[in-house]
Order: sequence, then C-alpha cells, then structure tokens
Amino acid sequence: MLASAYDFHLFDLDGTLVDAEWAYTRGVFDRVGDRLGRRFSDDQARVLWHGLTGSRNETLRSWGIDPDAFWDAFHAEEDPRVRAESTYLHPDAERVLAAVEGPTGLVTHCQEFLTEPVLDALDLHDHFDTVVCCTESTGWKPDPTPLELAMDDLDVDPDRARGYYAGDGEGDVGAAWNAGLDAVHVERLGHAERGRCVLGDHRVESFDPLL
Repeated sequence: MLASAYDFHLFDLDGTLVDAEWAYTRGVFDRVGDRLGRRFSDDQARVLWHGLTGSRNETLRSWGIDPDAFWDAFHAEEDPRVRAESTYLHPDAERVLAAVEGPTGLVTHCQEFLTEPVLDALDLHDHFDTVVCCTESTGWKPDPTPLELAMDDLDVDPDRARGYYAGDGEGDVGAAWNAGLDAVHVERLGHAERGRCVLGDHRVESFDPLL
C-alpha cells in the first residue's frame, strides 16, 4: 500500500500517531483507582488505555466496574496540560503526515478537551483539514458516523474517491469498513501483548510502508 494511491486520508490519534509516556498513564490509573476504591494492575491499565480487548466498557463490566463511574473518574483525573506534555509523536507518523497529499482528517475517541492541547503541543493542527472527537451524539467506533462526519467536512465521498482510515484498534478497522473505507491496522504493541491478530486491508507496524 502507498498513501499516494489514495485521494484522502483519515487517522486515529492515540496509539496510532501519538502515545503517552507510561508514567503518565500509570499515574492516571492510580488516581482513578483511588476514586473508585480499587487498584488497577499494570496489565489492566495497559488493556484499558490501549483497548486491547476491544470494547473497553465490556472489559470494565467483566471486572465488575460500572463504565459510567469509571469514565467520570477517568476524565476527572486527566489533566490536559500534563497529558499534552507527556505525549509524543511517533517519528514514522511525523513522516507520513508530512508526505500525504489531499484532504486529511483526524477521528479520535480522545475527548476534545484533551485532543486540542495535544495537537497544540505537537504542532499538528496544520496537518488536518478536520478533527472529529467522538461523543455520545456522534457514536463510538466501530460506528461509522464519526468517520462519515469527517468525510462530510472534507467534502469527499468514498463512492467516488478512494480513502482509508488508519488506527490501532479493532474498532478502528470496523469503523473503516462500515464507512466504506480501506482499513489500515497499525500494530505498535505486537500481537503477543494484544493477545490477538487484528485483520485489516493493510497491516503495518509503522507508517513507513505507506510512503
């Protein structure tokens, strides 16, 4: 696959283009655990942070945790400034964003109050013609609605133009297919840690093969 063969480009954010330092992630889960009166192990923190089991809400329920209570605590403990300072751009992501031509969008589960400081800190705003942060009203991937909103903003139609969505999770692949796009699965953790092999139209460990 070459990105230049596509007319437009859509990307996920966390785990795909950027990641947070582990110390930040561990600290968030420590504070969330204090709020909920329980401790999250390192493995549990990684599972939830990266969505390794697919649906985070289903995982929380299987652990006996109410998802609404968890997310309320999680968002209360995320500090936008510290999150931005602790987030880094993958070098291959920097290369692909500099290279792609045509309408380019970002579609992420990361909430706007966190996404905007990250984009500011890493000077990424100019790379995207639209940014869609998923909410209850837009739906959550693999629902295609967030991707469709991005395509509307970009004024592109997957029936007339060729596009892809690149992300690190199963929900990203499902959202791409549900929206009529090619799915690029970016596996930065490795199949062993994820515990499964995520299929997609294209499977890469970095964006360099797209160049």
